[in-house]
Amino acid sequence: MAERIELEADAPGQRVDRFLAEHTQLSRSAIQRLARDGRVTVNGAAVEPAYKVHAGEALVVDVPDAEPALSLLGEDIPIDVLYEDDDVLVVNKPAGLVVHPAHGHATGTLVNAVVGKISADTGRAAGRPGIVHRLDRDTSGLLVVARTQETYEGLQRLVRRRELTREYLALIAGRPRSRRGTIEAPVGRDRRDRLRHSLDTATPRAAVTHFEVEELLPKHALLRVRLETGRTHQIRVHLEAIDLPVAGDPVYGVPGDLGLQRQFLHAARLAFTHPVTGEPVDVHSPLPADLTAALERATVEG
Repeated sequence: MAERIELEADAPGQRVDRFLAEHTQLSRSAIQRLARDGRVTVNGAAVEPAYKVHAGEALVVDVPDAEPALSLLGEDIPIDVLYEDDDVLVVNKPAGLVVHPAHGHATGTLVNAVVGKISADTGRAAGRPGIVHRLDRDTSGLLVVARTQETYEGLQRLVRRRELTREYLALIAGRPRSRRGTIEAPVGRDRRDRLRHSLDTATPRAAVTHFEVEELLPKHALLRVRLETGRTHQIRVHLEAIDLPVAGDPVYGVPGDLGLQRQFLHAARLAFTHPVTGEPVDVHSPLPADLTAALERATVEG
């Protein structure tokens, strides 16, 4: 089955063949062949393998049926599946688990775990599961995974139409001035620090984040955040920009706040119309133990 891979560049100055090899299951030599055939485009224009990508550029690879990809190793990694049918899985990802394998990091990921689960359930080798959206390694919570190409394409359409509801719980340091609000500000790779994203960028991409206060605490507030777009680190960047940084966030917020070892950010709800059956799917995930403990500490702090 032919496949269309779409992703956003985040490594300015890197060759496109090297970048894609690190972020997909395709080998570098396979990407070079595809590029020479005009199947690799950047912002809609075909590029050669040596093209140097810029942060924020839209990369597309059209992979024909016969193109070999990196073999995906199914692994016996425990995963919490909260919804499952023949077309999709909704997985509750723990903090610390990387979502997608890449060259140099081909095992120990959520995708390896999903392949292992499907193979064990069906007794046959699993195809490549489709990752429609991602979570940072240290963000926990819900991800939808497509089991078929048809489902993958349908879920992608929902994302493009902003019809995939993604709600997060975020504990922020400080108290918002209003009970709810919308942050609408373009996000891209920071001009001075390539490890960060920010509003100060040469590659801005439209980003919209909605938030509502769930609970006011002595020095913090628990927010329910809904993404309208899905830029890299969007929630963390947007909340930092309005002086409400995420507790525990080592990059954009308050490292070690409330004893946290990671950012207090959890994908708590995922809702969408099933792309095959047309039925509503609405899945919720409770806060994991480390975030629950931090919330309790925030409640009693003086």
